[in-house]
Amino acid sequence: MTSTTGRRWTWTGSASHRVYSVVVFIVLASLDNVAIGLVPPLVSPISRDLAVPESAIGAVTAASFLVSAVAGVGWAYRGDRTDRKRLLMVGTLLWAAGLVGTALSANWPAFLAAQLLASVGLGAVGSVGYSVVTDLISPRRRGLVMSLWGLSQGAGTLAGTLLGGALGGRDWHRPFWLLAGVGVGATCAYLFTYDVRRGQSEPELAQAFSSGAGYGYRIGRADLPAIAARRTNVWLVLQGLTAQVTFGSLVWLPRLLQAKAEALGYPQDTAILIGSLFAVLFQLGGVLSIIGGLVGDRLQRRTPRGRALVAAVGVIGGVPLYLALFYAQLRIDAPTDASGGAVARAVLSSVVTEPTMALTFLAALTALALTSANSPNWFALIADVNPPEHRATVYSAGNLVNGVGRAVGNGVVGVVFRALSTALPPPGNYAAGLALFQVFFVPTALMYYLAAGTSPADISAVRRLLRERGAAGGSGAADDGAADDSGPATADPAGASPATPPGTP
Repeated sequence: MTSTTGRRWTWTGSASHRVYSVVVFIVLASLDNVAIGLVPPLVSPISRDLAVPESAIGAVTAASFLVSAVAGVGWAYRGDRTDRKRLLMVGTLLWAAGLVGTALSANWPAFLAAQLLASVGLGAVGSVGYSVVTDLISPRRRGLVMSLWGLSQGAGTLAGTLLGGALGGRDWHRPFWLLAGVGVGATCAYLFTYDVRRGQSEPELAQAFSSGAGYGYRIGRADLPAIAARRTNVWLVLQGLTAQVTFGSLVWLPRLLQAKAEALGYPQDTAILIGSLFAVLFQLGGVLSIIGGLVGDRLQRRTPRGRALVAAVGVIGGVPLYLALFYAQLRIDAPTDASGGAVARAVLSSVVTEPTMALTFLAALTALALTSANSPNWFALIADVNPPEHRATVYSAGNLVNGVGRAVGNGVVGVVFRALSTALPPPGNYAAGLALFQVFFVPTALMYYLAAGTSPADISAVRRLLRERGAAGGSGAADDGAADDSGPATADPAGASPATPPGTP
């Protein structure tokens, strides 16, 4: 097949092939969150079948989160040194095997082992997949694609909850079998993705790639001090600790809304339904993270401080709107003995017919839209201030800190609720507790502001470094997959090639 210009059209490396590859990696980023979301809605039947308390299943889920985050660091470091497609295929097969083992588990130790195996594999998808996607997309469009990347993960968690609840009610094994099969299919999808070479999307390396050379630099242990000393990396990693404390506390938003419904006289089961439905509606603002990514892309083209400023303004701008959400009155036009269908219809109609609920809904959407600008700009900034061979490692370090912050926020806020209940009966204790945790967004915004100050120099240094490497032929490596631990690594203290002037990151 030939194009109108007479050139022969090929699939490999074409725009269509690259779009296909981006879609595959974004879908797979959502699949690992589907796997993570399967267990929580099935805690009761799994604990009953394995003859253990529900807390034992909860402990497995907590351990799985930790193992996945820690394993991600190892996968990322390895991915920054060697063939990433192979690692992604191995990681995907590992989590699929872990899900098969979960479905076959006849006791708690087997369930624990299977879930931890799946967690090890899941650690590869986020960290190594992130590195690949940044090489598929030019710096001008990273914010947009990274917003889709982050959005897919949230959608995956929701899909896992729905899949587990819909298919696992009568037989909890079924969703694990189904997703394991999808994992095997995902491994096949990897085979047809574009084998993008590390650094291929960087404009400064275009000449090296067009001449048939490539980018042969790989991370080494000597690079780690330079990565830690890069000031923007410090702020990007540390902000996740405080930001995720707040985001972790927001997991309790359905409980606040449930307490408000109970205060109106609804029985517990109906109040749980009301709280869950309103929480889902209010969290739809997360979809608007795409706008945050687009705004970050646009402002970054005007100033290298752009992405960090968008994230800082978004995080702090959402605080007053969250406070309005927590303290807004709940209004719903449904009798206390209404059926589930009637309650669902009343919840959906209330955001249109009740002015108070309409304003609350608008506040929630805006708050989520503002704070969700954090995610795509964080992803894109890590790529902007680090050379290609460092990105997965920095991302995984940030992801590990994020996990710690989220665990702290999710756990400690429960203690705060109980402490406040002596002076504030529900729902007052839940509203006050969630409002109190908004204070952690203040240091988060401050750290993004500090990153806005350091990122221009770090971005400039990385661009200069890549231009020098591109002019030198990218060390002459022709194929990303050909590099392994014996390949060239950036070993000087600044994390640059030997020809780079001292002090360049």
